[in-house]
Amino acid sequence: MADSSLVRFIAKTVLSLPSPILRLLSGGGVTYRGGRTLDPRFQFLTAQAARMPALATMSPEAARRASADGAKVYGGRAEPGVTASAATLVAEGRSIPARVYRPDRQDPEAPAIVFAHFGGGVIGDLDTCHAFCGLLAGIASAPVISVDYRLAPEHRFPAGLEDVLAAYRHVRDHAADFGAPAGRAVIGGDSMGGNFAAVVCQELRRAGEPQPDLQILIYPCVDVASETASMTTYAEAFPLSRATMDWFMGHYMGPGANPADPRLSPIREPDLAGLAPAVVATAGFDPLVDQGEAYARALQAAGVPVVYRCYDSLAHGFTAFTGAVPCADVACREIAGLVREGLEGRIARAAG
Repeated sequence: MADSSLVRFIAKTVLSLPSPILRLLSGGGVTYRGGRTLDPRFQFLTAQAARMPALATMSPEAARRASADGAKVYGGRAEPGVTASAATLVAEGRSIPARVYRPDRQDPEAPAIVFAHFGGGVIGDLDTCHAFCGLLAGIASAPVISVDYRLAPEHRFPAGLEDVLAAYRHVRDHAADFGAPAGRAVIGGDSMGGNFAAVVCQELRRAGEPQPDLQILIYPCVDVASETASMTTYAEAFPLSRATMDWFMGHYMGPGANPADPRLSPIREPDLAGLAPAVVATAGFDPLVDQGEAYARALQAAGVPVVYRCYDSLAHGFTAFTGAVPCADVACREIAGLVREGLEGRIARAAG
């Protein structure tokens, strides 16, 4: 790929054009599906992606390179007042790479936030969610620990999940290392990372351990055993299409995996009572939007305090587009603000 700074400059310049011009460059008109209108910048990116090889046609290695290149071009800048540093979490007999984000004005009462990036369990790394984790740390005034979990197909289910669960326990039990209160932590993630976060809460309950202070589920994948209407309505969406989702799961799940296992499809857990309060956010143009909303409703029905937001004009993966799509940056900052409110207990009090 050409120098990423040059490509980033060109992309940002083009995406700064007025909306009518972006729509014209995308083929004209607006993209309207399922009662929603796609943001013109995402519409332009979708049109450009249609000219490139689809992720589902690539090898996992090539897909990882493509994802990393995209993160350099479309990701946001480092959040002011937040320091990022490499770390290694030694948990359950293995070393798990991580990156720690510490805000200059960290609230000593705020629990540490463990975060898992998107990527279908197959692609992604610490750079995938770099901008969002810095933003989250700054707005929530809390340390954020981003986890570089193992990826499939080299390490199929449940390897990545086990890494995130082990990382959560390590951070919770060593919270003082991050300037956070002892014995407390938050779990969060987007897409497959949101899947991991939801499952971690359920696994902790099964083990009789305390729940996280909060669970952050951003356009989460919570049901790989069935299809909702949005899987068809947004089957050709960018960057996550139905074909890409199938490609992810084909690599992530081993031949003996049961899609209805709650550790793969946490919405299949029959009893959701007593789980951590949740911030659930979905993207409108996303095959997963229906299942994210359904999980939020299921949590609420089980008595779990939930704040739910759907960003109708945005697409899956918007946390990685904050440097190119202003609405994505606004949405991420709102989500971080909701997390801050959750840490202050306002979500639980509102539900009560």
